[in-house]
Amino acid sequence: MEEIMSEQQAYGRNGLQYFDRLGVYLSRQPVVNVVQRYQKPHLLDIGCGFHAKLLCELQPRLAQGVGVDLQVSDQVKSIPNLAFHEATIEQSLQNLSGQQFDIILMISVLEHLWNPQAVLSACHALLRPHGAIVINVPNWTDKLFLELVAFRLKLSPEAEGVDDHKMYYNKQDLWPLLVRAGFKPSHIHMRYHKFGLNLFTVAVKS
Repeated sequence: MEEIMSEQQAYGRNGLQYFDRLGVYLSRQPVVNVVQRYQKPHLLDIGCGFHAKLLCELQPRLAQGVGVDLQVSDQVKSIPNLAFHEATIEQSLQNLSGQQFDIILMISVLEHLWNPQAVLSACHALLRPHGAIVINVPNWTDKLFLELVAFRLKLSPEAEGVDDHKMYYNKQDLWPLLVRAGFKPSHIHMRYHKFGLNLFTVAVKS
């Protein structure tokens, strides 16, 4: 698989502005709702961010949490039952094997990938039976909003992240990728949220 974002910093390394913090907040509860379905799950957070805030918040509910990003803070590395891979997504997935996770998170990550199909297929292989992949991506309507905030209004320090977007996803864009990765249509649940600007998806491995 191709490497991505090798020249970028981990998400949140330089802090987040209001719109970025709002986006993180609105993604939080849907993720927590999925985690609550499992009893002490093993969770993989792909693109966890420099401070791994969501993974740290979920830590008390987990048997083990694994985060993936280019760099994470020394503080989060010391948290019990959390482990981290500081590498590209593709490199990290190559170093993981077996059906070892109950939940895989990809929150605002898929839009940065040149080869999302390969990554989704690798995630399917890493999930245990009845495990779930949780995906949040901006859709094509959000493209206009993100570019306005980042490029014209200059209200986001993550403008380079927006400039790194390779794709935006509506339901008809993401659904076939998940099916080709091995998820059955009856186990794929998709909905728009964040005022209709994002697509939130939970796909369960049968």
